[in-house]
Amino acid sequence: MFLRFIITTICLFLIFSCSSDDGKEFSNLNNNNLANPETLYIQGMDKFNNAQYTEAVIIFKNIQKIYPLSNEAIQSQIMIGFVDYLLLDYDSAILKFDRLITKHPSLKNIDYVYYMKALCYYEQISHEGLDGKFNILALENLDQVINRFPDSKYAKDSYQKKILVKSNIAAKHITIARFYQQKEKYTAALKRYQIIVDDFSETKFTPEALYRISEIYYSIGMIEESSKTASILGHNYPDSEWYKYIYYNLTNENKGSIFSKTYNKIFN
Repeated sequence: MFLRFIITTICLFLIFSCSSDDGKEFSNLNNNNLANPETLYIQGMDKFNNAQYTEAVIIFKNIQKIYPLSNEAIQSQIMIGFVDYLLLDYDSAILKFDRLITKHPSLKNIDYVYYMKALCYYEQISHEGLDGKFNILALENLDQVINRFPDSKYAKDSYQKKILVKSNIAAKHITIARFYQQKEKYTAALKRYQIIVDDFSETKFTPEALYRISEIYYSIGMIEESSKTASILGHNYPDSEWYKYIYYNLTNENKGSIFSKTYNKIFN
């Protein structure tokens, strides 16, 4: 009887001890889950700022699950997309930014979401001869930022990046145009040079394109058109090296050799 009493006492002690531990664990878990979204978001940002991206994403995802209607849940979605961007997982980042744009078009900082989506395309451009798809997609998305949010702090940077993208595209056009010109396929070359003049006039390739157009016109006997194009080059880009080349040729005593003395030097 006494032995049964001892055994019972020990069992009750173990039960209460386990219950106490379980209660502490439950309490800690419960307290963590019941933390307000502001506190959780601060915790997530602390992890993010310390480059603990995996832990940060876990917290941001928990905010979305526990407080799906909170502002912190939306900001958490943005941060998860930003982590994907930092880790160069551009496809996943674009997908998340697209969802935010669709679900929350009136979001206070929606301009940032558009901007980040544009950056995902922009940073995948590697060379003027490659990645034509990303050139176009970056240009389209940068235009979205500029046109939708002209007063946004991201609009100015978007415009600067747009110029760089357009320069990238123009470089591709001028490379192809030079090839056609070398092969004396003047019509095809003229079309490419004219695209640069018409659509990419703000890039550094426009003066060369005008020079080449004037050069080709003279080569095929269209002297008046050559002279007009040279005048446009001189009027708009008087300090350009390309205008200096054309000025030298036009004032050369041997009019019949226009462009001939500088052609090989410039082209190669």
